Amino acid sequence: MLKFFKRLFSSPAAPAPEPQADAAAERLDREIDALYSILADEAGSDRLVIKAGKMDAMRLMRSPVRGERVLALERIVYENPTIERVPTESEIPAILVELSERIADIMARRSMEDKIEQKIQEKLEENHQDYVQDIRMQVLKDEKSAIESPQAAKKREELEALEKVHLTQSVMELLRPKTLEEVVGQERAVKALASKLASPYPQHLLLYGPPGVGKTTAARIVLEAVKKEAHSPFAENAPFVETDGTTLRWDSRDMTNPLLGSVHDPIYQGARRDLADGGIPEPKPGMVTEAHGGILFIDEIGEMDEMLQNKLLKVLEDKRAFFESAYYDHTDEKVPPYIRKLFEEGAPADFVLIGATTRDASHVNPALRSRCAEIYFEPLTPKHIEEIVQNAAKKLKVEVAEEVVRLISEYTTEGRKAINILADAYSLALSRTKEGEDVKISKGDIYEVAQVSRLYQFVTKKASKKPEVGHVFGLGVAGFLGSVIEIEAVVFPAEEKGKGQVRFNETAGSMAKDSVFNAASVLRHLTGKSIHDYDVHINVIGGGNIDGPSAGTAILAALVSAVTEKPLRQDVAVTGEISLAGRVRPVGGVFEKAYGAKQAGIRTLVIPKENDKDIPEGHLGLDIHAVETAEEAFAVLFAPEADGEPLRLKLEKPQNSEKGRADNATIDAENFAESSLEKPKEAV
Repeated sequence: MLKFFKRLFSSPAAPAPEPQADAAAERLDREIDALYSILADEAGSDRLVIKAGKMDAMRLMRSPVRGERVLALERIVYENPTIERVPTESEIPAILVELSERIADIMARRSMEDKIEQKIQEKLEENHQDYVQDIRMQVLKDEKSAIESPQAAKKREELEALEKVHLTQSVMELLRPKTLEEVVGQERAVKALASKLASPYPQHLLLYGPPGVGKTTAARIVLEAVKKEAHSPFAENAPFVETDGTTLRWDSRDMTNPLLGSVHDPIYQGARRDLADGGIPEPKPGMVTEAHGGILFIDEIGEMDEMLQNKLLKVLEDKRAFFESAYYDHTDEKVPPYIRKLFEEGAPADFVLIGATTRDASHVNPALRSRCAEIYFEPLTPKHIEEIVQNAAKKLKVEVAEEVVRLISEYTTEGRKAINILADAYSLALSRTKEGEDVKISKGDIYEVAQVSRLYQFVTKKASKKPEVGHVFGLGVAGFLGSVIEIEAVVFPAEEKGKGQVRFNETAGSMAKDSVFNAASVLRHLTGKSIHDYDVHINVIGGGNIDGPSAGTAILAALVSAVTEKPLRQDVAVTGEISLAGRVRPVGGVFEKAYGAKQAGIRTLVIPKENDKDIPEGHLGLDIHAVETAEEAFAVLFAPEADGEPLRLKLEKPQNSEKGRADNATIDAENFAESSLEKPKEAV
């Protein structure tokens, strides 16, 4: 190799060395030739020639000058063609030492790389099949992702074009409350909600209330406020996962369950390709895992399937969601660790459940209710609706007169609906407003919106300061909303004494009919007058279905007023069951009924004594009277006597007490002639 190297790089014009050349010069030449030989052996003669050509060192290598040959070595070893200085004879020994060390480093590194390469090759040979399979799958994946048909490309371009189009935010998004101060009419509910979530031990909650009063909004805002509390268990990034119970669908085999999670088997639903090829099922965590560490809000939880409620209850107890599949084999070593962990340990699901519903509590699983604190959101009064509308008008930067605000409050009891009415009226006003003018909403805009949307005034003032004979206001409740029920009675002397007839709405229901029986007995007990001596017609205006006994006191008052011709106050409403002994018995829904009375303009409310604690004193500004007997109720219901004293009933003893008891015991059902009235619409 050394002879080949000398023949390749020796200069043909080089003069023969002088016989008297000293030994030092010969030693330097031998060292230079040795370094060239080492490089040729390491890289190969051909590669060395190519490298020398790139470094512009070919001419220098063939030079008879020793310094130029050393310069060529420097360029090749350091791979730097810009080295120009030719070393002197005195510098050559030191440079050769540096070059020797540099070449030794290169060869040592090359040797280590060879060893590593050898180990890699051994590993490749051991795992050849696995690597080939992985590479094949990756190549197939890359090729598949690279394939895009013209139709697919067009669809992608259309989708990207749609992404560039943005409308302004919706009016509901703009006007939605952002702070707790903007949630109107729910001070007590919001306080209870915040106290239960801000605790170091937050509770699961169920929120009841009519639609559009702020249940979802309050929950979202309270969570953001609670995150800032020092003792709050919620982190700054705690999630708020919201879903609708009416849209949750699931499969008993857990093939589809967006709430709790599902398992995609490798055959029917199709797990990922790499899992399906190995027959491995793929668990898909649901919203309970997504809400881990935060709040899962389920709107209309009362609409959820009962079995799904039971499954949710199990997750609440375990704080984990577990998965099962006949395709899972715990002995299969090919199962990825995360899938094995999901099947064997389950997915974390430690969250606080907040369920909201507009339905009665009976529609929620009793076991679920027992594990949740219950909070009732109150119906909104016209004053609350007016405040909501005024706040929304400020955000819209529109001028709204007080009579317009008051008019909107008469069409709805929902805050969301009131905002929609305002937004529609704003659009109408904006369309007719000229550029540069302020937008003003008029009552005509509200009437036009109501006509187009087929809205009817929800709140009508029924109360009056003028007393009437035989006309009284009872109270009913449907869901979470109370309303006033008008009951009227007229009596005429019977054509034949003792054979009078009683007419009553059949659509009012059997419970209301029983209340008439009871009222007839109490009437005889209080006044000594038999109902059989009169032709009596009792009417529930509007044909409401009175599903309960709470109209008993109101029916008695109307009947007594008609028989005695004593007028009843028309600014008072009453609720309560009447017993045969003339006692006013407790009823349900008193809190909601108070809202119905307030909306109708009622100022005074008469309730059973046993319901006294169900409603705060002075609630909604009402004058509330809790009574135990019919006489106490009459003292409030009837207009004062001419001398200003309460009503005094004149008792007349029946001539035949035995016959009186028989008359009071029953009223012939045939005397209750059917009346053709409207369909039922109220529940008491």
